Amino acid sequence: MKRHAFSAAAFSGALLGAALFSTPAVADSRFITIGTGGQVGVYYVVGQSVCRMINRGSDEHNIRCNAPSTGGSVANVNGMKAGELDMGVVQSDVQYRAYHGEANFASDGPWEEMRAVFTMHGEPLTVVARADSGIEHFSDFPGKRVNVGNPGSGQRNTMNVVMDAMGWDMDTFSLASQLDAAEQAAALSDNNIDAMIYVVGHPNGSIQEATTTIDARLIPVTGPEIDALVEEYPYYTRSVIPGGLYRGNDQDTETFGVAATFVSSTAVDEDVIYETVKAVFENFERFKRLHPAFENLNEEDMISDGLTAPLHDGAARYYRERGWIE
Repeated sequence: MKRHAFSAAAFSGALLGAALFSTPAVADSRFITIGTGGQVGVYYVVGQSVCRMINRGSDEHNIRCNAPSTGGSVANVNGMKAGELDMGVVQSDVQYRAYHGEANFASDGPWEEMRAVFTMHGEPLTVVARADSGIEHFSDFPGKRVNVGNPGSGQRNTMNVVMDAMGWDMDTFSLASQLDAAEQAAALSDNNIDAMIYVVGHPNGSIQEATTTIDARLIPVTGPEIDALVEEYPYYTRSVIPGGLYRGNDQDTETFGVAATFVSSTAVDEDVIYETVKAVFENFERFKRLHPAFENLNEEDMISDGLTAPLHDGAARYYRERGWIE
């Protein structure tokens, strides 16, 4: 009994000592939150991957990171503006509109505090339709049941722009559902919708689910209206989804798209952003292995393409140290 009593006392003392020893480290830790997207999308993987790189070095810089699922690009911008998020993954077109105060950000005016950090992968506007839907081209959408995307998501934002260019509104479709990315593949498979749209990097799990469970095809998004959008807006580019990525879709699919960008604001400390970009670029090969969409990333494009807001001071500091910018 004495031995057990001594062990209990020693154990309690050890716990107390550990608690006292760890208190300063915990008190000094900075906790940051990155806004992502739906759990089946690449944005969620981007946020989780950046956090993984940051948390690998937490013992050195005392920054601890989490990246919850969110509503997507617009929701991430609003979360950063409200101080609920420190950083976020945002489509390049949404970044542009938020910084300049355009479209659905017009009522708030320009968000001049937005700061760019780096660009990620390209994201084509991807349209998947049931093979029995009668949809051969994007222009076949009128009268069909289409998931236009959930409010606050990047795909909904892009779809709104395309609908305006095509002269469409919600009444153009027999059904305009507003499901989020995690729900739309099942809705397509269950014949609740004829087509789904997704602005996303490839390969993508949601597209794989849709094309595996039923006969479905990727639909071209081309034409004079799309050409005009690409010509007018600097953040849009023509894009091709390679054939062979998904069952039953062996041919390349022409479309257009944006890029995923990683952004923050002037409210976030320079050292936090510096350590974030350092964690990614000094573990770059490891980072690129975390998702197939990251395989073709290169540093030169990541610090220039699709960035319409000024670089955050912390990011610029690291890039200057590497000799990537002046």
